[in-house]
Amino acid sequence: MQKMESDESMHIIDIREDYEVQTGMLKGAEHIPMQTIPDHMHTFRQNEPYYIICAHGVRSEKVTGYLRDHDFEAYNVTGGMAAF
Repeated sequence: MQKMESDESMHIIDIREDYEVQTGMLKGAEHIPMQTIPDHMHTFRQNEPYYIICAHGVRSEKVTGYLRDHDFEAYNVTGGMAAF
């Protein structure tokens, strides 16, 4: 979480469903629903960190693992949006 609080440019991917993001998103986050991540793999770049967020951190943990399995640098935002 410390890195997320810095001013560094970063890729935050909000994987919540459409109805969930209607309540708000983190500034600068990109919305890619969890089920569509495989369809968006071509948009991810190697050697760049991605911070994956969902409502509570459970779904984002799964997506983080999926991205890591495909050799991407990915981090789960523990606690998800509920932590904010």
